[in-house]
Amino acid sequence: MKILLLCWRDTTHPQGGGSERYLERVGAHLAARGHEVIYRSAAHTDVPRRAVRDGIRFERAGGKYTVYLRALFAVWRHRPDVVVDTQNGIPFFARLFTRAPVVLLTHHCHKEQWPVAGPIIGRFGWFLESRVAPRVYRGAPYVTVSQASKADLVALGVRARDISIIENGVDPVPMRLPMLLPSGQTHIVTLSRLVPHKRIEQAIDAVRDLPGVVLDIIGSGWWEDQLRAYAADLGERVVFHGHVGDDLKHALLARASLHLMPSAKEGWGIAVVEAAQHGVPTVGYRSAGGLRDSIIDGETGVLVDSEAEFTEAVRELIAQPESLARLGDRARAWSGRFSWAETGRKFAELIEGL
Repeated sequence: MKILLLCWRDTTHPQGGGSERYLERVGAHLAARGHEVIYRSAAHTDVPRRAVRDGIRFERAGGKYTVYLRALFAVWRHRPDVVVDTQNGIPFFARLFTRAPVVLLTHHCHKEQWPVAGPIIGRFGWFLESRVAPRVYRGAPYVTVSQASKADLVALGVRARDISIIENGVDPVPMRLPMLLPSGQTHIVTLSRLVPHKRIEQAIDAVRDLPGVVLDIIGSGWWEDQLRAYAADLGERVVFHGHVGDDLKHALLARASLHLMPSAKEGWGIAVVEAAQHGVPTVGYRSAGGLRDSIIDGETGVLVDSEAEFTEAVRELIAQPESLARLGDRARAWSGRFSWAETGRKFAELIEGL
């Protein structure tokens, strides 16, 4: 089959993240099964307009908003057998432009994120996501990554029987990791895109009154300058590593005692399981949604309900190495349940069943 994947970004994009990685891993699995896979996303200056990687043909055209219009021309030009329409806030509405089956992939609802776009675009975006998209895609197959995200979709009017939960996978830990010299300090880490709704400020605040504790921030994004200014008074106790390769990322995770995810909303939280691979538990918010699925509260990490609880949980865990080690051991065992091979297999079964 010819399968067209529509997404606003790919992982080479400076603002690409977990949802893009999910779609690429699924695409690679589909390509390995003999399907023709085309991944259509926005263009940017770091990569060519067309490329082939992992058996996927990447096509990039359009910018932040025009990517949606340009992608619809791709639907008409390629005449695919199946379209996977990724809803990162709003979908491409590909179902209106093709008779082929369309699968709507959405990691989570974006009600909490839309205000960042401004009052006008924010209200319009939420209207499209919450009112228009459920009507356009009524009866179409949906894929999401957690029970929490499924519940959010049902609340918007999507029929529960149309939604399949296909969880995120995780890449194996690289065989050889860089050697990080001991610093004599306790390290905690946050692995995230640097954008407002990830609320990295709370991770910074959590280390302010913890002498001898260093926060390693892994990731990049347009909010980085504001975060650097916010953490300026902490000097070398907050380290911005930027976007790093997998080897260094895993080395930093392995050195850490604790992983923080103060995000307002997560469909799942791939970073939670990546940290768990190294026996590193996560502190996050119950209200974030998908973290209720990727973190087993009290066993592989801790879920909290307020900023005060977040800070207190970090303080208590750092002060109790035995509890931290117990959580870490269970987190490592939990991480063994997930793989991209299983994610790809389930997605392929869904698409081939259409």
